[in-house]
This record gives sequence, C-alpha cells and structure tokens, in this order.
Amino acid sequence: MWHINQAYIDGKFVPVQGREIVECINPTTEALMGTVTLANRDDAKRAIAAAHRAQVAMGRTTKAERIDMLRRLQAAVLASTEQIRDTAIEEYGAPFARAQWVSQYASQCFANAAQTLEAYELVRSMGAAKVFMEPVGVAGLIAPWNSTAGTICSKLASAIAAGCASVIKPSELSALQAHTLAQALDRAGLPDGVFNILLGRGSDVGDEISTSPLIAKISFTGSTPTGKLIAHAGVETMKRVSLALTGKSAAIVLDDADFDTAIPLALNAAFMNNGQACVAGTRLLVPRARLKEVIERVKTLVAALVVGNPQEPATDIGPLVSRAQYDRVQGFIRRGQEQGATLIAGGEGRPFGLEKGYFVQPTVFADVNNDMDIAREEIFGPVLSILAYGSEAHAIEIANATIYGLQAYVFSQRQERANGIASRLEAGTVLINRMTPDLLAPFGGVKQSGIGREFGILGLEAFLEAKTVASK
Repeated sequence: MWHINQAYIDGKFVPVQGREIVECINPTTEALMGTVTLANRDDAKRAIAAAHRAQVAMGRTTKAERIDMLRRLQAAVLASTEQIRDTAIEEYGAPFARAQWVSQYASQCFANAAQTLEAYELVRSMGAAKVFMEPVGVAGLIAPWNSTAGTICSKLASAIAAGCASVIKPSELSALQAHTLAQALDRAGLPDGVFNILLGRGSDVGDEISTSPLIAKISFTGSTPTGKLIAHAGVETMKRVSLALTGKSAAIVLDDADFDTAIPLALNAAFMNNGQACVAGTRLLVPRARLKEVIERVKTLVAALVVGNPQEPATDIGPLVSRAQYDRVQGFIRRGQEQGATLIAGGEGRPFGLEKGYFVQPTVFADVNNDMDIAREEIFGPVLSILAYGSEAHAIEIANATIYGLQAYVFSQRQERANGIASRLEAGTVLINRMTPDLLAPFGGVKQSGIGREFGILGLEAFLEAKTVASK
C-alpha cells in the first residue's frame, strides 16, 4: 500500500501542510490501495508564489529555449510511459488499450506543442504596428481524474510553449497518477517553479487558484457546474479562462453508412474509457427505417464485449472510478426504465460473474427521446441511448437539442454529405467515420460545453496576450 503526502513546489517534492487524509480504493477489487494527504490553501499559496517568482525569467525565454524545455519534457514523459499507463489502470480502472493510448499521447503533447511553436510568429506586423504575442502570466491548470496524464501534459505543453509558469491541480481522485507524472516531469530538469503540482479540494486549493491575483489564466477540464464556479471566481481579477466541460455527444449514422463499420465504431465511441469520457458518443441517432436492424446489431455486439479486469488487454470495459459513480450510473439506468425507454442490453447491477468492483453492465436503451434524463444528462458510464430519426433535418434537430456541444460523430460513405451534416451540428469537433481526434487541431466546446480551445495554434494562443506597439 502506498501513501502520498507530498506536493511538487518550486522544483522539489515537499511535505504538504494539509492534514486531510483520503483513502484510495482500487475500483477493480474494492481493496484499499493507498492514502493521500491533501494539500490545503497554504500549500496552494506556496505553489502560486513559486510560479510567480519563476514567471519573471520564464516570460523572457526565447522560442528556442521553450522548444528545448518541451523536448526535455517529451523525453522524460516518454520514458515513463509504462508507469503512467499502469497507474491509470490501477487507480480508476482504465482499460489497458485506453490507458496505453493516453500514456503515449501524454508525451506526444510536448512534441506537438514544440512543432506548433516552431512555426508560430511571436512578432508580426499589422498595419503600421508591431504586434508581440506575450505570455499571459502564471496559469492555473486544473485536470480531471479520467485522463490525468493526457490533460495535464496537453495544458502544460501549451503553457510552456507560451512562456507561462503553472500551478497544476489534478483531481484528488488521481493521486497516484499525478504523483507518477510529477516524478516524470521532474526528471526533465526545468527551472524551479516553472510548474508546480498539488492535490487538494476545490473548496480551498481550487478556490485559491481561481481567486489569487497572481494567477492570470485558468485552464480547466471537468463538469459544467464546476466550470461555472471557476469562471465566476475568476471574474474579480479578470482571469483569462479556458473551460473544457460536459458533453452529451451525438453519433449520427446516415442511411448510406457502412453499418458493418459504423455501428461498432459508434459503440466504441459510447463506451470508451468505460463510458467515462466527456466526448463519449452516448446518443446514437439512426434512421427509423433501419432501427430494428441497428438494435439487433447492437445486441450482438454488446453481448460480445468483455467486462472485467482492466489489466487484461482483451478487456473492453473496466470498472467505474468509485462507489459514488457506480451508484450514480445505476440511478440513471433505473430512471431510463421508469421514464419509458426500452432496455435492450445490460441493466442494473454488476455483470454476471463479477462479485466485487464497481463494474456496470454495458447498457443500451431504445425508444429514447430527448426529454428523458438518459438523453439529456452526462452519465459518465457505459450507457447508450438509441434515438430514431426520420430525415437528415430531423437528425440534426435531435443532435442539437441539448445545452451541450462538445463533440459529434457522423457516419456516411459520402464525404460531401457528411460534411454538410457536420456544418449544421452545434459542436466544437465533428469526427467523420473515425473516433480519434487530430491533436494539432483545436479542441473545445460550444454552448455549455465550454469556452476557448486547446491543442495546436489556438491552444497556444490561449496562453498568449497580444501587445500592440505603434510608432511614427
């Protein structure tokens, strides 16, 4: 059993001043695997002060110096790929394949940021003026538990590329992942205080980051309600805010799609990361004329899914992160039936043969409409709703009938037709006949799925401010 009682502040691991100890439960076995002592507001103040001191020199670094930092970070994280993968599997039950992808993506973030920065003009002429793209200042980076390494590294990469020192607050549910990643990042040998990492409650550590006048920028990934609180807290000091928030993504299968390919991909989009993904395609929109066929296909595919030990490469779906999340998802499954949806796969309780662990049966509902909770709310578990449409216009209407707009999926054998649908969807990203994003293209949501963009040029510019200098 492990115990973590340190934060990474000013270039070294230091004991936290907080006294709250949290037990960490293995979601696969329900056994105690470790404990973490959470940082408190005073720890957050120390981390912010360290970043503030480091910002003076960091803000003056050249493009070449920042690229060198990014390359060193890439190498350090790449060398720890297996440890990063294994901690995600242990701590929140990430399936092996998903954990492997995220651990590799974590190091790639720094390579992508270096590539973006290399081609980016930090000084340019506009009219008779010179415009200097300067670092916004110290950044607060707040990451969720369901992709800790990937989210931290993508945010940190953009901050470093822009010349910003950072204070990083991962979720308290990701103590082992965050500590393992901090050890890897430390090996890159960056100047003291350029990045600082501490685990703590949102009510004190998160609040201090969100309200401190020394923090100029917040980049948060998580739920919409929490994002609203962070944005509200930052208004007093006019912080720049990027928010990647809740999703309720639609996957539209058009009548000309290759159903042999599209339906399995759509199920993967719905159940990725055990359903614990903001971009999960949890609303499957299919032509009404082919609804019966889709239901039979889905039944067959779901029956073949392997639910169990996430350490096994053959496992498709592992456990949910916690008992609280398990209970929450069970509640949605129950409400889906109470509100009139037809259960065609899965249901309440654990899968057969699994007596321990926070395992949920991969569950699919048909006869769903957008008034039902399962179609409106982000469940964050392996629960899929099938909605039938009568025309393209009807499909678009259903897909857009949500307060969220993070990502969408379209399946069609005609690129022009798929592009036309994509242009009418209210989503920050639309993936056509694929599940993987382009990591150099911007990512973020519209409506209540967020503000701002990450990745690539727009991700870099989220940490930059334009200064205009004009003279005679």
